[in-house]
Amino acid sequence: MSSSTSSLPERIELSGEGLVLRDWAEGDLAAMPELFDHPDIAYWTPIVSPFDEAAARARLVRARQLRQEGTTILLAITVDGGAPLGEVMLRRAPEGTEIGYAVGPAHRGQGLAARAVRVMAAYAFEQWGVRQVILELEAENAASVAVAGKAGFRLLDVPPITGEEKGRPYVLQTWGLDRPQTQAPA
Repeated sequence: MSSSTSSLPERIELSGEGLVLRDWAEGDLAAMPELFDHPDIAYWTPIVSPFDEAAARARLVRARQLRQEGTTILLAITVDGGAPLGEVMLRRAPEGTEIGYAVGPAHRGQGLAARAVRVMAAYAFEQWGVRQVILELEAENAASVAVAGKAGFRLLDVPPITGEEKGRPYVLQTWGLDRPQTQAPA
């Protein structure tokens, strides 16, 4: 399967680890600002700030566009398919198959991000056939570094990624999770 030209399913719903990861819907627009309009999200992620209902609508439109282009999946993190608690992303990129995530401030401390990352990684291994998924994190983002560890990722020995976003410089470390090896029958 080509990593840049394969189409993605129009609808995706993934279950596992006590979560349901589902497509964002029009009915989620009012809840999205509560999840994403927060200083931590503004600082550590490329999500726009301030994040209001107009930003929510733009994000929903962009999520659908990226899906159609075959590059990115953005799913709401839920426990039962209902109210969104955050977001998990899977993206085909030149540097690798990347996962990203953001959990609303009111829902942190429940292991949602690590569980969502593991579910999304399993999807990438099974459906996209990738050998490794990556997270790109700032070392100073202790919460995201903890998620990486809890999700089974290890820091890779690759050069850091530097850049600037929202007027501030960043240095990203790359963390990787390899596809589990299946054992041949004895």
